[in-house]
Amino acid sequence: MTITQVRAFTLAATLGSFTAAAEYMGLTQPTVSELVKKIEESYSITLFVRGGRRLVLTTAGQTLLPWARRLLDAELGADSALTALNTGEGGTVSFGILQNASYYLLSDLATVFHESYPNVRVRLVGQNSFEVADAVRNGELEAGLLCLPIPAEGLQILPLMRHEIVWASADPERCRKAMAIADIPKEPLILYDAHHGWNDPTRHQLAQLAQLHGVTLEPKMEVESVDAAVSLVASGLGDTIVPKAVAESDTFPAEVYTTRLEEPIYDTFALVQRTNWELSPMASHLAELAVDMLTSNDAGLGEILHPRMKSPMEEAKA
Repeated sequence: MTITQVRAFTLAATLGSFTAAAEYMGLTQPTVSELVKKIEESYSITLFVRGGRRLVLTTAGQTLLPWARRLLDAELGADSALTALNTGEGGTVSFGILQNASYYLLSDLATVFHESYPNVRVRLVGQNSFEVADAVRNGELEAGLLCLPIPAEGLQILPLMRHEIVWASADPERCRKAMAIADIPKEPLILYDAHHGWNDPTRHQLAQLAQLHGVTLEPKMEVESVDAAVSLVASGLGDTIVPKAVAESDTFPAEVYTTRLEEPIYDTFALVQRTNWELSPMASHLAELAVDMLTSNDAGLGEILHPRMKSPMEEAKA
Protein backbone atom coordinates (compact mmCIF):
# COMPACT_ATOMS: atom_id res chain seq x y z
CA MET A 1 0.00 0.00 0.00
CA THR A 2 1.13 3.51 -0.77
CA ILE A 3 0.49 6.49 1.48
CA THR A 4 -1.80 7.94 -1.20
CA GLN A 5 -3.88 4.75 -1.26
CA VAL A 6 -4.08 4.73 2.53
CA ARG A 7 -5.11 8.38 2.56
CA ALA A 8 -7.82 7.77 -0.05
CA PHE A 9 -9.20 4.86 1.96
CA THR A 10 -9.14 6.76 5.27
CA LEU A 11 -10.82 9.87 3.87
CA ALA A 12 -13.49 7.80 2.10
CA ALA A 13 -14.19 5.96 5.38
CA THR A 14 -14.27 9.19 7.40
CA LEU A 15 -16.24 11.35 4.97
CA GLY A 16 -18.55 8.57 3.78
CA SER A 17 -18.04 8.80 0.01
CA PHE A 18 -15.40 8.69 -2.70
CA THR A 19 -16.68 12.01 -4.02
CA ALA A 20 -16.07 13.80 -0.71
CA ALA A 21 -12.66 12.18 -0.39
CA ALA A 22 -11.78 13.25 -3.93
CA GLU A 23 -12.74 16.86 -3.20
CA TYR A 24 -10.58 16.87 -0.08
CA MET A 25 -7.59 15.38 -1.94
CA GLY A 26 -8.02 17.50 -5.07
CA LEU A 27 -8.49 14.42 -7.24
CA THR A 28 -11.31 13.02 -9.35
CA GLN A 29 -13.82 10.57 -7.90
CA PRO A 30 -12.74 7.71 -10.23
CA THR A 31 -9.11 8.24 -9.20
CA VAL A 32 -9.91 7.91 -5.50
CA SER A 33 -12.12 4.89 -6.17
CA GLU A 34 -9.29 3.26 -8.13
CA LEU A 35 -6.77 3.92 -5.31
CA VAL A 36 -9.01 2.04 -2.87
CA LYS A 37 -9.68 -0.69 -5.42
CA LYS A 38 -5.93 -1.36 -5.71
CA ILE A 39 -5.74 -2.12 -1.99
CA GLU A 40 -8.73 -4.45 -2.28
CA GLU A 41 -7.21 -6.26 -5.27
CA SER A 42 -3.81 -6.58 -3.59
CA TYR A 43 -5.32 -8.40 -0.60
CA SER A 44 -8.37 -9.97 -2.28
CA ILE A 45 -10.72 -8.27 0.17
CA THR A 46 -13.57 -5.76 0.07
CA LEU A 47 -13.18 -2.66 2.22
CA PHE A 48 -16.57 -0.98 1.65
CA VAL A 49 -20.17 -1.97 1.09
CA ARG A 50 -21.01 0.11 -1.97
CA GLY A 51 -24.35 1.17 -3.39
CA GLY A 52 -25.93 3.07 -0.52
CA ARG A 53 -26.00 6.80 0.05
CA ARG A 54 -22.96 6.46 2.32
CA LEU A 55 -20.05 4.05 2.19
CA VAL A 56 -20.13 1.41 4.94
CA LEU A 57 -16.98 -0.33 6.12
CA THR A 58 -16.80 -4.11 5.89
CA THR A 59 -15.11 -6.12 8.64
CA ALA A 60 -11.88 -5.87 6.64
CA GLY A 61 -12.31 -2.13 6.35
CA GLN A 62 -12.91 -1.79 10.08
CA THR A 63 -9.73 -3.78 10.70
CA LEU A 64 -7.65 -1.60 8.39
CA LEU A 65 -8.95 1.82 9.50
CA PRO A 66 -7.09 2.23 12.83
CA TRP A 67 -3.83 1.06 11.21
CA ALA A 68 -4.38 3.42 8.30
CA ARG A 69 -4.90 6.32 10.69
CA ARG A 70 -1.68 5.45 12.50
CA LEU A 71 0.23 5.45 9.22
CA LEU A 72 -1.17 8.84 8.25
CA ASP A 73 -0.59 10.21 11.72
CA ALA A 74 3.04 9.10 11.59
CA GLU A 75 3.42 10.81 8.23
CA LEU A 76 1.72 13.95 9.56
CA GLY A 77 3.87 13.93 12.69
CA ALA A 78 7.09 13.58 10.69
CA ASP A 79 6.07 16.34 8.29
CA SER A 80 4.93 18.69 11.05
CA ALA A 81 8.02 18.08 13.17
CA LEU A 82 10.48 18.71 10.33
CA THR A 83 8.58 21.70 8.98
CA ALA A 84 8.28 23.23 12.43
CA LEU A 85 12.06 23.17 12.81
CA ASN A 86 12.09 25.71 9.96
CA THR A 87 10.25 28.37 12.05
CA GLY A 88 6.80 26.89 11.52
CA GLU A 89 6.63 27.60 7.78
CA GLY A 90 3.99 25.00 6.94
CA GLY A 91 2.58 21.73 8.22
CA THR A 92 -0.68 20.91 9.96
CA VAL A 93 -1.64 20.75 13.62
CA SER A 94 -4.83 19.06 14.86
CA PHE A 95 -6.22 19.69 18.33
CA GLY A 96 -9.41 18.88 20.22
CA ILE A 97 -11.17 21.77 21.91
CA LEU A 98 -13.89 22.04 24.57
CA GLN A 99 -17.39 21.97 23.17
CA ASN A 100 -18.30 25.19 25.03
CA ALA A 101 -14.96 26.88 24.27
CA SER A 102 -16.45 30.38 24.17
CA TYR A 103 -17.35 30.21 27.88
CA TYR A 104 -13.73 29.47 28.74
CA LEU A 105 -12.24 32.30 26.66
CA LEU A 106 -10.83 29.92 24.06
CA SER A 107 -12.68 31.34 21.05
CA ASP A 108 -9.59 33.23 19.92
CA LEU A 109 -7.22 30.25 20.19
CA ALA A 110 -6.90 29.76 16.43
CA THR A 111 -6.49 33.50 15.83
CA VAL A 112 -3.75 33.92 18.43
CA PHE A 113 -1.91 30.82 17.18
CA HIS A 114 -2.22 32.00 13.57
CA GLU A 115 -0.63 35.34 14.45
CA SER A 116 2.54 33.50 15.50
CA TYR A 117 2.46 30.75 12.85
CA PRO A 118 0.52 32.10 9.84
CA ASN A 119 1.66 29.32 7.48
CA VAL A 120 0.65 26.40 9.68
CA ARG A 121 -2.74 24.81 8.99
CA VAL A 122 -4.81 24.59 12.18
CA ARG A 123 -7.54 21.99 12.67
CA LEU A 124 -9.52 22.63 15.87
CA VAL A 125 -12.26 20.09 16.54
CA GLY A 126 -14.94 20.86 19.16
CA GLN A 127 -16.54 17.65 20.39
CA ASN A 128 -17.85 15.92 23.47
CA SER A 129 -15.04 14.83 25.78
CA PHE A 130 -15.55 11.13 24.97
CA GLU A 131 -15.11 11.86 21.26
CA VAL A 132 -12.01 14.00 21.87
CA ALA A 133 -10.50 11.20 23.96
CA ASP A 134 -11.22 8.62 21.24
CA ALA A 135 -9.87 10.89 18.49
CA VAL A 136 -6.61 11.45 20.40
CA ARG A 137 -6.33 7.75 21.26
CA ASN A 138 -6.91 6.77 17.60
CA GLY A 139 -4.50 9.37 16.24
CA GLU A 140 -7.08 11.59 14.53
CA LEU A 141 -6.02 14.46 16.84
CA GLU A 142 -2.58 15.07 18.27
CA ALA A 143 -3.89 16.31 21.62
CA GLY A 144 -6.92 18.02 23.11
CA LEU A 145 -8.70 19.67 26.02
CA LEU A 146 -11.59 17.78 27.57
CA CYS A 147 -13.59 17.19 30.75
CA LEU A 148 -12.94 14.31 33.11
CA PRO A 149 -13.77 11.54 33.79
CA ILE A 150 -13.07 9.69 30.55
CA PRO A 151 -11.63 6.20 29.88
CA ALA A 152 -7.90 6.65 30.45
CA GLU A 153 -6.57 3.70 28.44
CA GLY A 154 -3.84 4.78 26.05
CA LEU A 155 -3.91 8.41 27.18
CA GLN A 156 -1.61 10.69 29.12
CA ILE A 157 -3.81 13.03 31.17
CA LEU A 158 -2.81 16.36 32.73
CA PRO A 159 -5.61 17.85 34.92
CA LEU A 160 -5.59 21.65 34.61
CA MET A 161 -8.46 23.16 36.58
CA ARG A 162 -12.02 22.50 37.67
CA HIS A 163 -15.27 24.46 37.61
CA GLU A 164 -18.12 23.75 39.95
CA ILE A 165 -21.44 22.67 38.42
CA VAL A 166 -24.43 24.65 39.70
CA TRP A 167 -28.16 24.13 39.65
CA ALA A 168 -30.28 26.45 37.47
CA SER A 169 -34.00 27.14 37.74
CA ALA A 170 -36.51 29.86 36.84
CA ASP A 171 -38.10 29.30 40.26
CA PRO A 172 -36.23 31.35 42.89
CA GLU A 173 -37.59 29.10 45.65
CA ARG A 174 -35.67 26.20 44.12
CA CYS A 175 -32.44 28.16 44.55
CA ARG A 176 -32.79 29.60 48.05
CA LYS A 177 -30.58 26.84 49.41
CA ALA A 178 -28.21 24.24 48.02
CA MET A 179 -29.97 21.67 45.84
CA ALA A 180 -30.20 18.24 47.42
CA ILE A 181 -30.20 15.18 45.17
CA ALA A 182 -33.50 14.02 46.67
CA ASP A 183 -35.13 17.32 45.63
CA ILE A 184 -34.08 17.21 41.97
CA PRO A 185 -37.00 15.03 40.73
CA LYS A 186 -39.57 17.48 42.16
CA GLU A 187 -39.41 19.55 38.96
CA PRO A 188 -38.95 18.51 35.30
CA LEU A 189 -35.29 17.90 34.49
CA ILE A 190 -33.69 19.33 31.35
CA LEU A 191 -30.23 18.09 30.34
CA TYR A 192 -27.88 18.91 27.48
CA ASP A 193 -25.55 16.66 25.44
CA ALA A 194 -28.41 14.44 24.33
CA HIS A 195 -26.25 12.48 21.88
CA HIS A 196 -23.98 11.02 24.57
CA GLY A 197 -26.57 10.95 27.34
CA TRP A 198 -25.32 9.66 30.69
CA ASN A 199 -21.90 8.92 29.18
CA ASP A 200 -21.20 12.65 29.14
CA PRO A 201 -18.68 13.29 31.99
CA THR A 202 -20.84 15.89 33.80
CA ARG A 203 -24.05 13.89 33.50
CA HIS A 204 -22.19 10.74 34.52
CA GLN A 205 -21.16 12.37 37.79
CA LEU A 206 -24.75 13.47 38.47
CA ALA A 207 -26.03 9.95 37.74
CA GLN A 208 -23.48 8.40 40.11
CA LEU A 209 -24.47 10.81 42.87
CA ALA A 210 -28.16 10.05 42.33
CA GLN A 211 -27.48 6.31 42.41
CA LEU A 212 -25.74 6.63 45.78
CA HIS A 213 -28.90 8.25 47.13
CA GLY A 214 -31.26 5.76 45.52
CA VAL A 215 -32.73 8.47 43.28
CA THR A 216 -33.73 7.92 39.66
CA LEU A 217 -33.18 10.87 37.33
CA GLU A 218 -35.19 10.88 34.11
CA PRO A 219 -34.90 14.06 32.02
CA LYS A 220 -38.10 15.46 30.59
CA MET A 221 -36.15 17.12 27.78
CA GLU A 222 -32.70 16.48 26.31
CA VAL A 223 -30.97 18.90 23.97
CA GLU A 224 -27.46 19.10 22.54
CA SER A 225 -26.17 22.48 23.75
CA VAL A 226 -26.05 24.05 27.19
CA ASP A 227 -27.44 27.26 25.66
CA ALA A 228 -30.56 25.42 24.48
CA ALA A 229 -31.03 23.89 27.94
CA VAL A 230 -30.71 27.28 29.65
CA SER A 231 -33.21 28.78 27.20
CA LEU A 232 -35.77 26.10 28.09
CA VAL A 233 -35.17 26.74 31.78
CA ALA A 234 -35.73 30.47 31.23
CA SER A 235 -39.10 29.56 29.68
CA GLY A 236 -40.06 27.80 32.91
CA LEU A 237 -40.11 24.31 31.46
CA GLY A 238 -37.79 22.76 34.03
CA ASP A 239 -34.42 22.89 35.79
CA THR A 240 -30.91 21.99 34.65
CA ILE A 241 -27.25 21.90 35.66
CA VAL A 242 -24.72 24.34 34.20
CA PRO A 243 -20.99 24.99 34.62
CA LYS A 244 -20.22 27.99 36.79
CA ALA A 245 -18.59 29.71 33.82
CA VAL A 246 -21.91 29.58 31.95
CA ALA A 247 -23.87 30.90 34.94
CA GLU A 248 -21.42 33.79 35.34
CA SER A 249 -21.41 34.77 31.66
CA ASP A 250 -22.91 38.01 30.37
CA THR A 251 -25.41 36.11 28.22
CA PHE A 252 -26.90 34.07 31.07
CA PRO A 253 -30.62 34.99 31.42
CA ALA A 254 -31.45 37.26 34.36
CA GLU A 255 -34.66 35.30 35.00
CA VAL A 256 -32.72 32.09 35.69
CA TYR A 257 -31.47 31.59 39.24
CA THR A 258 -28.65 29.34 40.37
CA THR A 259 -27.52 27.57 43.52
CA ARG A 260 -24.86 25.07 44.49
CA LEU A 261 -25.47 21.35 44.61
CA GLU A 262 -25.51 20.10 48.20
CA GLU A 263 -22.87 17.56 47.19
CA PRO A 264 -20.73 19.38 44.61
CA ILE A 265 -19.70 17.97 41.26
CA TYR A 266 -17.18 19.58 38.93
CA ASP A 267 -16.15 19.91 35.32
CA THR A 268 -12.47 19.01 35.58
CA PHE A 269 -10.56 20.14 32.51
CA ALA A 270 -7.51 18.25 31.33
CA LEU A 271 -5.02 18.16 28.49
CA VAL A 272 -4.69 14.73 26.90
CA GLN A 273 -2.30 13.13 24.46
CA ARG A 274 -1.43 9.55 23.64
CA THR A 275 0.73 7.63 26.07
CA ASN A 276 4.41 7.48 25.08
CA TRP A 277 3.83 9.79 22.13
CA GLU A 278 5.81 13.00 21.65
CA LEU A 279 3.80 15.91 20.30
CA SER A 280 5.02 17.62 17.18
CA PRO A 281 6.55 21.05 17.92
CA MET A 282 3.55 22.92 16.53
CA ALA A 283 1.06 20.78 18.49
CA SER A 284 3.12 21.40 21.61
CA HIS A 285 3.00 25.17 21.01
CA LEU A 286 -0.76 25.06 20.41
CA ALA A 287 -1.35 22.95 23.51
CA GLU A 288 0.74 25.34 25.61
CA LEU A 289 -1.22 28.30 24.27
CA ALA A 290 -4.56 26.60 24.97
CA VAL A 291 -3.55 25.78 28.54
CA ASP A 292 -2.32 29.32 29.15
CA MET A 293 -5.54 30.84 27.79
CA LEU A 294 -7.72 28.46 29.78
CA THR A 295 -5.97 29.00 33.11
CA SER A 296 -4.80 32.61 32.83
CA ASN A 297 -8.14 34.09 31.74
CA ASP A 298 -10.29 32.19 34.23
CA ALA A 299 -10.81 35.26 36.47
CA GLY A 300 -11.08 33.14 39.60
CA LEU A 301 -14.10 31.14 38.46
CA GLY A 302 -12.32 27.81 38.80
CA GLU A 303 -9.73 26.06 40.90
CA ILE A 304 -6.39 25.83 39.09
CA LEU A 305 -4.88 22.34 39.36
CA HIS A 306 -1.94 22.90 37.01
CA PRO A 307 -1.18 26.50 36.02
CA ARG A 308 0.69 26.05 32.76
CA MET A 309 2.79 23.77 30.60
CA LYS A 310 6.45 24.16 29.82
CA SER A 311 7.20 24.97 26.21
CA PRO A 312 9.64 22.73 24.29
CA MET A 313 12.35 25.41 24.69
CA GLU A 314 11.79 25.58 28.46
CA GLU A 315 11.90 21.78 28.68
CA ALA A 316 15.22 21.79 26.82
CA LYS A 317 16.68 24.39 29.19
CA ALA A 318 15.50 22.39 32.21
